[in-house]
Amino acid sequence: MTKKELAISLSKMDVFVDAKAYLEQYPTDSEIAADVLWFAYLNNDIEDKVIADFGAGTGILGIGCMLLGAKKVYFIESDSKAIDVLKKNLERVKGDYEIINSDIGNFDKKVDLIVQNPPFGTKEKHTDVRFLEKAMPLSKIIYTFHKAETKEFINQYIDRSKHHMTHYFEFDFPIKKSMKQHRKKVEKIRVGCWRLFFS
Repeated sequence: MTKKELAISLSKMDVFVDAKAYLEQYPTDSEIAADVLWFAYLNNDIEDKVIADFGAGTGILGIGCMLLGAKKVYFIESDSKAIDVLKKNLERVKGDYEIINSDIGNFDKKVDLIVQNPPFGTKEKHTDVRFLEKAMPLSKIIYTFHKAETKEFINQYIDRSKHHMTHYFEFDFPIKKSMKQHRKKVEKIRVGCWRLFFS
């Protein structure tokens, strides 16, 4: 599979049917997901690895990992309606996976990699940091998305942990109109993705 083929496959995945504002349910763009996951794949972070997708939503990050040869993927998601869509998306791919309908706080398995695009904390302050805090003891390698404007805060949090940042990417993250408060067809926000490693 090429990076372009990965992006095309991910673009065909179903997204939230009834996105919930309080959960900040915004689909991860397929091109951005492909960029990050292809980088992870080239760095030997995905193939034959056990992976957890925290706040999996409809599954684009975890499914991307499956397409790139993950050994097993855990999809952890608390919203049952998102899981309904996730199950439909999983019908299109082959591989070993487990869906866990639960808050991430209840997941305690050690894995090789955690991928996550958590709520950015606009509805509940520092929700994204809660995801980081949960992920760090469970995996040496983490790919995590956060608003770019919080970069300094996130970096300070990472500096106090046992992980360190090895790579950082920034994207114009497109959020399509899916909720009443959205005025534009597509709103773009600057989002960063950190690769963290515990050595």
